[in-house]
Amino acid sequence: MIEFIPLEYYTPIFYNFILLLVLVVYFQSQHSAIEESKNINRKLILGYLSLVLITIYMGVRPVSGRYFGDMGRYALMFNDYSNGTPLLLDKDILFSIFVYGSTLVMNVYSFFLLCAFLYCYTAYKISLKFFGNYWFYAFLMQAAVITFWGAGTNGIRNALAASCFLWALTRTTNKTRMLFVVGSFLIHGSMLLPAAAYFLSLYVKNTKWYIYFWLLSIPLSLALGSFFESAFFNLGFGAEDRLAGYLTELDEGIESGKTGFRWDFLIYSGIGVFSGWYFIIKKKYEDQIYIQLFNIYLICNAFWVLVIRANFSNRFAYLSWFLLGLVIIYPFLKMKFFHKQHIQVGRIIFGFYMISYVLAMLA
Repeated sequence: MIEFIPLEYYTPIFYNFILLLVLVVYFQSQHSAIEESKNINRKLILGYLSLVLITIYMGVRPVSGRYFGDMGRYALMFNDYSNGTPLLLDKDILFSIFVYGSTLVMNVYSFFLLCAFLYCYTAYKISLKFFGNYWFYAFLMQAAVITFWGAGTNGIRNALAASCFLWALTRTTNKTRMLFVVGSFLIHGSMLLPAAAYFLSLYVKNTKWYIYFWLLSIPLSLALGSFFESAFFNLGFGAEDRLAGYLTELDEGIESGKTGFRWDFLIYSGIGVFSGWYFIIKKKYEDQIYIQLFNIYLICNAFWVLVIRANFSNRFAYLSWFLLGLVIIYPFLKMKFFHKQHIQVGRIIFGFYMISYVLAMLA
């Protein structure tokens, strides 16, 4: 792979590209209603262009463990299989099969491009499924979440597992949804938490209870954070190298490794909590898909709050943050709540991304 861009510039370029898209959406929202045919056509063009560019840019980056963390590990895994290592099925079975099968038909560079395609295409597909012609707004909000780039370039296995989970939400029958939810866990063991949250949300649907649980998790974490970290580790959450690793290990060269109670991350997560509370509780919004989506987010995020002091807790946070963009933007694209709502959509996307941008630059 020819290196056209110095490796240290890849991440800043991505964040600034998303910033450009956000600014375009913001300024166009000031004078074009979201339902106008001219606006729809512009957003479709911008959406497909950004989908292709992000996929290619993410997928053809050079292989580097220094700048892209776990990418180096997955490249070694791919090369080992290419050189005759037998298929290992001791953990993350579907991911192992996926890597092994890929070695039979492509090289390592095509493999990472395929991973980027599956990741970005799923973000596009779920946006299209839920919002039709307005899909670009939801796609952009997913890309605007602080973990989007890192998951696609570093935590690739987790990104593919989350994509499988999101794909489940696009299915029309309970059996196929459950199949993909279970599949996400078989790709990456850490998805046990979202999978459990999904099944719980099928039977316990009272959003107020989940909000209370999330609020309660804050003082519990402040008082007993180390207890919950030990408890989750001893229960075997993500044993081997995943959830347990996030709680106990220091992986050099992957994240900043900041520890302590992350008030910045808590406030960031709280944006989604406030959004869901506002629409479901205050505005009485009764979209069942959105309610389930929000309930899953609350469950996963509350468990992260309990272990917020853990090393690289932003990796644990990804288990809820991959839903954050959808949780915030969903109601705005499905129902009219405000006068000149298109202006509010522009402001929401701009404001949310500026928070993501600042957090990313400070990381």
